[in-house]
Amino acid sequence: MATKTKTSKSVFFYGTGRRKRAVACVRIYPGKGNITVNDKELNDYFALDTLKIIVKQPLELTGTTAAFDIVCKAVGGGLTGQAGAIRHGIARALVKADEENYKPLLKKAGFLTRDSRMKERKKYGLKKARKASQFSKR
Repeated sequence: MATKTKTSKSVFFYGTGRRKRAVACVRIYPGKGNITVNDKELNDYFALDTLKIIVKQPLELTGTTAAFDIVCKAVGGGLTGQAGAIRHGIARALVKADEENYKPLLKKAGFLTRDSRMKERKKYGLKKARKASQFSKR
């Protein structure tokens, strides 16, 4: 499903990604391979190289690193969760761009599956989710 913006005439594809508490809204435009996260370049937003690699994984798998410009808005969670959410959103947007070619590759790699692992809630009587005070018999 392609959508046209009112200000520019270019077509973009949209995908929403989630990981832990982070949510990322991703738009991919035909372009040269620029990645922007929250109005900053990818290198400025993510300091760690591992997070940059996580964000680029769906593009490298499908061979579209230089074919699309990506604009992301990531909210909530930490940087690692946001990187995972952006990866999920990029994968979903790529499937909308070309479902026949990209969906089997992305599905096999596990990029279309939402990672459902969340932080466990704190229980009453405990210090954290499972950590209790030290047991003493006397």
